[in-house]
Amino acid sequence: MSPLTRRQLLALGAAGAGAAAVGGAGLWWTSGGGEALGGGRELLQPEVLSSRNGVLDLALEAAPAQVRIGAREANVQAFNGSLPGPTLRVRPGDTLRVAMSNRLDAPTNLHVHGLHVSPEDNGDNPFVSIAPGESFDYEYVLPQDHPPGTFWYHPHHHGHVADQLAAGLYGTIVVEDPEPVPVARERVLVISDLTLDGAGDLAEVSPPERMMGREGQTVLVNGQVRPGATAAPGERELWRVVNACPSRYLRLTLDGQDLRLSGHDIGRLPEPVEVTEVTLAPGNRVELLVDTREGTSTLVAAPVDRGSMDGMMNGMMDGMMGGPGGGPGSGEPVDLLTLEVAGDPAGEAGPVPAGPSLRDLRDEPVEARRTLDFAMGMGMGMGGMMGGTRGPGQMMSFTIDGREFDAERTDQRVRVGTVEEWTLTNSSPMDHPMHLHVWPMQVVTDGGRDVSAPRWQDVVNIPAFGEITVRVAFDDFAGRTVFHCHILDHEDLGMMGTLEAR
Repeated sequence: MSPLTRRQLLALGAAGAGAAAVGGAGLWWTSGGGEALGGGRELLQPEVLSSRNGVLDLALEAAPAQVRIGAREANVQAFNGSLPGPTLRVRPGDTLRVAMSNRLDAPTNLHVHGLHVSPEDNGDNPFVSIAPGESFDYEYVLPQDHPPGTFWYHPHHHGHVADQLAAGLYGTIVVEDPEPVPVARERVLVISDLTLDGAGDLAEVSPPERMMGREGQTVLVNGQVRPGATAAPGERELWRVVNACPSRYLRLTLDGQDLRLSGHDIGRLPEPVEVTEVTLAPGNRVELLVDTREGTSTLVAAPVDRGSMDGMMNGMMDGMMGGPGGGPGSGEPVDLLTLEVAGDPAGEAGPVPAGPSLRDLRDEPVEARRTLDFAMGMGMGMGGMMGGTRGPGQMMSFTIDGREFDAERTDQRVRVGTVEEWTLTNSSPMDHPMHLHVWPMQVVTDGGRDVSAPRWQDVVNIPAFGEITVRVAFDDFAGRTVFHCHILDHEDLGMMGTLEAR
């Protein structure tokens, strides 16, 4: 890792000043609060498209869109003109067919995040490129034993992922539970963030913001700012929460109501766990059972310290990113929505049926063990960092095992039907949430401590200068796919690798 020169630091400072100017415009646009931003308006649910007779066929268009965010019109990008896109509801064993058209001015594609489906051909293939004005027909066949849960979809064309997600291209996928928990209602809560300028256009992203991982100045729930919801005392609701932010971690609390965690990324827990807060890295989902008590509560996202570049720059970035502690996760808590519980008490919701026991890969033989290191380094030269031929942000390198992403190179080869153990290390001063496509991961050690019960996720957070160990069962599918940091600016800047299963 090369140290920063004084000239590089001065250039970073100039770029940081530009970021502050853009951020200020976005902050001005969202100032005023209350009804001017949409606070208090009823929480809306995305359109729902459900499978019939084992098939869900739909057309999905990625295109510029004008949507209302609070009291202003915003120019974003969206699937089928809505923010978020439609919620897709399927069952295990179903076939999902998506005719996707690209009306953007950049190439794009589609990733069905968390689904255990084939990565080949027109399946969950991250190497597909849909040029502007073109279309592509996807087909995803879910196994009969696919776990239920909350999943999501978003673009995954390398080099454009963060921009397109931040612009508004995302939606939820629900794989229905054959034995659902009895609830009064379900709510899908897609949490995202964006920064808009004074005209309601998407603000430019500076090189320092890309290096840190952008965090938008306006945080939305289903495309709304601080909406409201109502319930009766004694009801049980199921909240399906998706972190669709490009980089923001979410530490969620809902004081005054009873919360139980019933699912995290993949499937359902055997028994729901009482919680007072849950933390979602970018890409994570949780399913929360909310047992209502009388009164008004606010769903709050508290900031999460995900590290900074201070350790690499000896504190010299402080002034550029807002002073000491001014990096990512250093802001104020954000009120996401208000839940008002009032009226006549509801009847008993009934017991929560036990979920299936979870597979434990610690009981199965391990064919191979690997160590993968996620790292950030210096030395790309100021031309790239300032927008030269290598693109913005490339004064720094973002690597896995010392290599930036190359779609033509295969980084890891595994054998279908085997179990492997991967130790994921982080030699950088920032957290990196790692996502593996197609196959979920069982976390076996976290921060040097064994994880007692099976914990299955498809995004696992690797702390700064820390490590985490997972096991993966490479079941069912052959093909070639990717694993990467889900701080999507880091992925676009090179922190992604390829994997082939044969």
